[in-house]
Amino acid sequence: MGLLNEDIAFHSSIPAPLDITVAVVYSVFGVCSLFGNSTLLYISYKKKNVLKPAEYFIINLAVSDLGLTLSLYPMAITSSFYHRWLYGKTVCSVYAFCGMLFGICSLTTLTLLSMVCFVKVCYPLYGNRFNSVHGRLLIACAWVYALLFACSPLAHWGEYGPEPYGTACCIDWRLSNQLSTARSYTVALFIFCYILPCCAILASYTGILVAVHASRRTMEQHALRPTHMSSIQIVIVKLSVAVCIGFFAAWSPYAVVSMWAAFGHIENIPPMAFAMPAMFAKSSTIYNPIIYLMLRPNFRRMVCSDLGALCQVSMKGCICSQCQWPGPDICINDTYLKCLSNNHVIYLFIYLCFFNFSSYS
Repeated sequence: MGLLNEDIAFHSSIPAPLDITVAVVYSVFGVCSLFGNSTLLYISYKKKNVLKPAEYFIINLAVSDLGLTLSLYPMAITSSFYHRWLYGKTVCSVYAFCGMLFGICSLTTLTLLSMVCFVKVCYPLYGNRFNSVHGRLLIACAWVYALLFACSPLAHWGEYGPEPYGTACCIDWRLSNQLSTARSYTVALFIFCYILPCCAILASYTGILVAVHASRRTMEQHALRPTHMSSIQIVIVKLSVAVCIGFFAAWSPYAVVSMWAAFGHIENIPPMAFAMPAMFAKSSTIYNPIIYLMLRPNFRRMVCSDLGALCQVSMKGCICSQCQWPGPDICINDTYLKCLSNNHVIYLFIYLCFFNFSSYS
């Protein structure tokens, strides 16, 4: 009977076409997350000698997001394609543990990053004292904090089990609805891993935006040249808004459903109400690298620089051997390439790949 119940719990309770859709979405998420976070780590490695202490949090965020991607996506994708959890009860607990560990570490890192940014922008006298030792210490605290909550179900404060939709694992929501100890764990998660981080992130970025606005008004009153400062302020505002929107979009649905499962009638909650929040939570592995790669000028410049260099190497290798462009007697050489900016090289490379090579086929 126990085996039968376990088999039922690990069988998908959503329609097969929806399972395939979930698998495809997770596949796209996985590829994007792998590329984005790997790029973020590569750029951080290239500029390791000039990294600022606050940028350690971005590296840690990429590490935790990459851990989430590698440990969760392969099993979630294959199980969704097969319409059932494929890996048994023990691996289910490992899957849930990894999801909890890396997920909480990511949101804790985001929270600490927002607080550090707040101190550095609003209280520069103290913020300028922030060094690499402080950064490493706070990152260690983030992992310990995540480990504390991830290990609690293994010590039977709460339990890990299959999700109600059957193709992934997390907290056993049915137990949190039935047992007071499991419910207390869910409430603790809601308060310490959602409400407190939300308050800290909102307060920090609100304070930053207020400080930026006050600084701008001061500059206008004194008729200072706003060129460089304005660009920095715009980046700060964009980052603040993007981080807040991303955080709430990723974690709010899961927080709402967890409270619904703990205090509502769980039998009335449709399986898709659990599947969709899980999808939103996993999307955090994508938006974090997008925010920091696209909105931070120093990261973006390095990506463009490396992409331009890659295009130059590719063009020299495959175009110069043809000696057919821009004319039959002219070959692209180093001097010609150096006259082009990185963006021009990229456009030129795309043009040649998609339009010019067709004439040789």
